[in-house]
Amino acid sequence: MSSLPKKKLAPAPRSTSFEPAVATAFGDVIRAERLRQGIAQDQFAVLANVDRSYYGKLERGERQPSLGLILRVAKGFGVPASDLVLRVERSITRE
Repeated sequence: MSSLPKKKLAPAPRSTSFEPAVATAFGDVIRAERLRQGIAQDQFAVLANVDRSYYGKLERGERQPSLGLILRVAKGFGVPASDLVLRVERSITRE
């Protein structure tokens, strides 16, 4: 047996599903749509059945939505979810 000290292994890097560019683009898209429709942020949160403070974080790109949340937001706007996703994709590819 060796008397050399054992090397400590570095912790494995954590994987994350949070994509800052996607979250920011989604926030920009929904903010633009909400303003286009002339709806206040708190009114829209109620309309889409999303917690008001969480919705604010979505618009600021601090949170990334689940598929279910994208569907609720799209329904609140009266647009297909695919339309919101397409706008996000276009925004990301322009950058």
